[in-house]
Amino acid sequence: MFGSGGYEVGSKRQRMMQSNPYLAVGTGPTSFPPFGYAGGFPVVRLRGLPFNCADIDIFEFFAGLNIVDVLLVSKNGKFSGEAFVVFAGPMQVEIALQRDRHNMGRRYVEVFRCSKQDYYNAVAAEEGAYEYEVRASPPPTGPSRAKRFSEKEKLEYTEVLKMRGLPYSVNKPQIIEFFSGYKVIQGRVQVVCRPDGKATGEAFVEFETGEEARRAMAKDKMSIGSRYVELFPTTREEARRAEARSRQ
Repeated sequence: MFGSGGYEVGSKRQRMMQSNPYLAVGTGPTSFPPFGYAGGFPVVRLRGLPFNCADIDIFEFFAGLNIVDVLLVSKNGKFSGEAFVVFAGPMQVEIALQRDRHNMGRRYVEVFRCSKQDYYNAVAAEEGAYEYEVRASPPPTGPSRAKRFSEKEKLEYTEVLKMRGLPYSVNKPQIIEFFSGYKVIQGRVQVVCRPDGKATGEAFVEFETGEEARRAMAKDKMSIGSRYVELFPTTREEARRAEARSRQ
């Protein structure tokens, strides 16, 4: 498959990287960005993609933009719902970011900035160089692979988890059912809405203990309806701030 700029997507990525000035990897002091290039590396990261997503769906999602490369991210041999998209230049990235939270099928897709190194790490994983672990963007500088791979495990847990990527139509009983088998405080389930009343796709759930919240992290990346849900440890304070913003 070829991108709209004529670059082949997928297995010929190495040849494309060598031929495109935005993707060329400099190894010496004489390496410079292409003429007239004043922005960062022109890549965005997508999250919340349907599990049956293909390259062509991403080309259609960004219709009108010049895509150089699409990399669908897999973990343990399965599509993770994330992708990297490289564009022909930085202005294309600014336009692409405006499509954040637009729908692909029945799922809304998050579009956000990421680093050149994020993209190269994912390419290396695809080629079998090392296992790719999804990290927050921008990535921390200098941590060891072992530290990056266990980020969520090492975070400090309170009784509260934050959910992200929920269907807009989700309700509290569905969230309680999602955590069936875990000790949820039913009166402490908060679906986050914007001031206009529309759901944001996020929620906060309080458990009886911090250890129970940690145990419930086993549900991370499992699905409610057609969407997989991400879980993060958080605090009561953050939940209260989100509730206050909903009431503004």
